[in-house]
Formats: sequence, C-alpha cells, structure tokens
Amino acid sequence: QVQLVESGGGWVQPGGSLRLSCAASGRIFSMRTMGWYRQAPGKQREWVAGVNSGGNPNYADSVKGRFTISRDNAKNTVYLQMNSLKPEDTAVYYCYVDDRRRYWGQGTQVTVSS
Repeated sequence: QVQLVESGGGWVQPGGSLRLSCAASGRIFSMRTMGWYRQAPGKQREWVAGVNSGGNPNYADSVKGRFTISRDNAKNTVYLQMNSLKPEDTAVYYCYVDDRRRYWGQGTQVTVSS
C-alpha cells in the first residue's frame, strides 16, 4: 500500500498564491506519474496537472500559465505551486500517484475569496 499525505491548502484572496505538497510513503514501486485533481462543490472531479517520472509536466487548460507542478523523487513528493488564484479555483484538491495502481490523497481545501 502507498499512503499519500497532503498539506498546504487554505484560504487566499484572489490573485494570491498557495503551494500544495503531497508526500508518498509505504510500499512504493515506481510512482510513474504523480498529479492533482480537484473537485468544486456540486461539480465533478477534474484533472488539474500531472508530472511523469522524468519530470515532464502537463496541465489542464484552465490552470496553464498559473500553476506549476513539480516532484522531488528523493522525497517521494509532488508539489503544486498555484499563482494568480481565482475564485473558480476554489475546490478540494486531491493528489494521486500511479504506482502499481492509482492511489489518492485525502484532499485539502483551497478557498479563493475576498
């Protein structure tokens, strides 16, 4: 089993920044891809960003140019730097890891409001 622990969520005003972290532990095999989804109230969970084992990132169009995903393989950790935050970014953010199967974090709330 792989356990994921997220941190870094909170409240921020529009235009502000937050950095999310997700640390993996347990019986890790390969962690081919690490990334983030989010789910806003009343909406389906949507993919936000992912990064493969080589460090190559991909982003949803809605966050491209504002969010940056990165990973530290030595620490088994993935990060999501979120800049220029908008109210529509408000959601619970979930990290995931594709190892032998997909594992999910417990979620961390991000609220963007004035």
